[in-house]
Amino acid sequence: MSKKYIYSREYKKSNTIININGVKIGEKRIVVMAGPCAVDNISYILETAKSVKKSGAKFLRGGAFKPRTSPYSFQGLGEAGLKILARARKETGLAVVSEVMDTKDVKLVEKYVDIIQVGARNMQNFQLLKSVGRSKKPILLKRGLSATLKEFLMSAEYILKEGNKNIILCERGIRTFVEYTRNTLDLNIIPALKKETHLPVIVDPSHGTGRTDLVTPMSRAAIAAGADGLIIEVHPNPEKAISDKDQTLNLKQFGQLMKEIKPVAEAVGRYL
Repeated sequence: MSKKYIYSREYKKSNTIININGVKIGEKRIVVMAGPCAVDNISYILETAKSVKKSGAKFLRGGAFKPRTSPYSFQGLGEAGLKILARARKETGLAVVSEVMDTKDVKLVEKYVDIIQVGARNMQNFQLLKSVGRSKKPILLKRGLSATLKEFLMSAEYILKEGNKNIILCERGIRTFVEYTRNTLDLNIIPALKKETHLPVIVDPSHGTGRTDLVTPMSRAAIAAGADGLIIEVHPNPEKAISDKDQTLNLKQFGQLMKEIKPVAEAVGRYL
């Protein structure tokens, strides 16, 4: 790939390290982001935030704006959801990750979060990419449902070109002929991205598998393959979660996941 691209190793040989409130993404620490798919209510969010922090998570994730396949599905609480996340941050100290879907909402989301997420369905929403590229907040860019490695990196380039150099790439599974999981988690792309780009890479085994029972083993595998972190869906009562209950861990399961990934991280010279 051409050295003219900002994402490339030819442009920058050393790894990009993103420092968010003292937590560095892209160094030896494996950074874990955890929380529900969708922000539902303050009590669940606070319970989740306190529990995942105790287990070792450094970031609270939660969707205030939700891109859903069906227009009749829950679309998110909007600013009210962002305010709930901000309150959880104030009470726990966890930094917040949440998604933006529209250029008109970038400034609003920016007010409340520490990392702005661009979801898989918006990976090639070029106007949105340009807009977040002008933000001073780090960007979590998820790979599109059928995106090639080059398409993924070129989406990152749209953001980089606008001046925002703090991008975290996220593999979250791609659509294949496999029918027993929601998506196919492409762990091949982790070392491939590490070769091509200096940007940190994290993995979303929740969307990547769509199955609670596969989240922990694929988390272990992702770290073994070289991922810099994980983003995991967690809820106190997954059966009552507004969305993605089949791939959401409960608080106890998340605590067990953190215990199981620790020796894997240590085996590859990393730590939690």
